[in-house]
Amino acid sequence: MTLKTKYISFVIFLFAISLTANAQQGEVKVTQDSDIVKLLEYKKDIKTSKVFKIQVYQSVDPDKAEREKANFLNSYSEWTAKIVWNTPNYKVWVGNFATRIEADRALVKIKKKYMYANILQPKSDD
Repeated sequence: MTLKTKYISFVIFLFAISLTANAQQGEVKVTQDSDIVKLLEYKKDIKTSKVFKIQVYQSVDPDKAEREKANFLNSYSEWTAKIVWNTPNYKVWVGNFATRIEADRALVKIKKKYMYANILQPKSDD
């Protein structure tokens, strides 16, 4: 490589550095409607009752559902369980999880015994 080529390469390198140094500077200004702040405060005040449950069993026989609920509570005492009737099935629902992540963590443990268990989010807290 000749001295002239090295000099040109060095000049191009310095030019590129000066361009990137100037490109890093900037200013961002966000303007928003004042109603957005009011809406966010209003949303905080609204009580959202999103509750996740895990269904571990369903049957048309209420006695079988009651037995499975008892079996579940013997194996997993850290969660509540209840029987919900949705025509024509009796379903065993578990827990009252506030977040999906909390329900997912419980589901991992529950699936060891109840492989068909699944998470649901009922429209009302039956």
